[in-house]
Amino acid sequence: MKKAIYVTTMLLLTLALFAGCGSSSANEENKNETEAAQVNRITVGFSQLGAESDWRNTNTESMQSAFTKEAGYNLIYKNGQQKQANQITAVRTFIQQDVDYIVLAPATETGWDTVLSEAKEANIPVILVDRRVDTADKSLYSCWVGSDFELEAKKLTAWIKNYTIKRGIAPGELHIVNIQGTMGSTAQIGRTRGLANAARENHWEIISETSGDFTEAKGREVMAALLKRFDNINVVYCENDNMAIGAIDAIESAGGHVGGDIMNGDIMVVSFDGVNKESLEYCKEGKISCIAECNPLHGPRVKALIEALESGNTPEKFNYVDEKIYSSIEDVISVVVDGEKYEVEKPE
Repeated sequence: MKKAIYVTTMLLLTLALFAGCGSSSANEENKNETEAAQVNRITVGFSQLGAESDWRNTNTESMQSAFTKEAGYNLIYKNGQQKQANQITAVRTFIQQDVDYIVLAPATETGWDTVLSEAKEANIPVILVDRRVDTADKSLYSCWVGSDFELEAKKLTAWIKNYTIKRGIAPGELHIVNIQGTMGSTAQIGRTRGLANAARENHWEIISETSGDFTEAKGREVMAALLKRFDNINVVYCENDNMAIGAIDAIESAGGHVGGDIMNGDIMVVSFDGVNKESLEYCKEGKISCIAECNPLHGPRVKALIEALESGNTPEKFNYVDEKIYSSIEDVISVVVDGEKYEVEKPE
């Protein structure tokens, strides 16, 4: 009897031992597969300039959705908090970490030569998104993807011109203030230039230009100050939606009315982006008369550029995205810019 018990016990122990060995072997195999997957992933360091607007947040989400572990990437994300110094530190950190690619959304255009030269020396390709850098050496970055900000401005100012013609408003009747974005950024430069050129060509009056830093709070503050300085403002050209929302709040708080009937006391607000839900609702209502779209969904585009580089191909240096123009005012159904026709769409 004791012998039978002893044999049974030894048999059970032997089975347990083999089972344990099998489990250990499986765990080791899974571990090796996981490590192999990590080794094969492409590491991308992304320096975002900040989170100053809904456009910026949507842009960040697009990048994070594109560069997932499931897609074969390790994404290292750094928020620059609107400070170029923070971004330069982030890029240097990426270089130290020996990432495969650096993606940079620069706060301003100038001041990047040194750190980008360091990335070049480390053989790490740099892809610029949204904004550009002002450098004589274009080899410091592989390529750029983003919007044609001056074209956006041309479309918006063409809409203003067509609208005034339809309504019989003389050019001299326009008294425009420009609430600019972050000074020195590519978006600010292009949108400001586009308005300045249109004003000169059409004999419009720009009575003030001042920065709202692309934020709603600053847009509100700037607009409130402008209303105290000028009593004839009838067009507010906001270089993004968040500033437009702030400006509208300031106008309404001061007892003004926003809309397109500028010959009867309205203040017309026009804007850029078309991402913020509140701004699109304002566009439906006519509080924002027109919005030139700025598409923030760059994640898949940057991913495609990296895939091209991984395949040994050379992508185009500058990659522009297609964009629309929105208005719920039916006076203007299309605009023509540089020989190209753009239909004006109603915001959804």
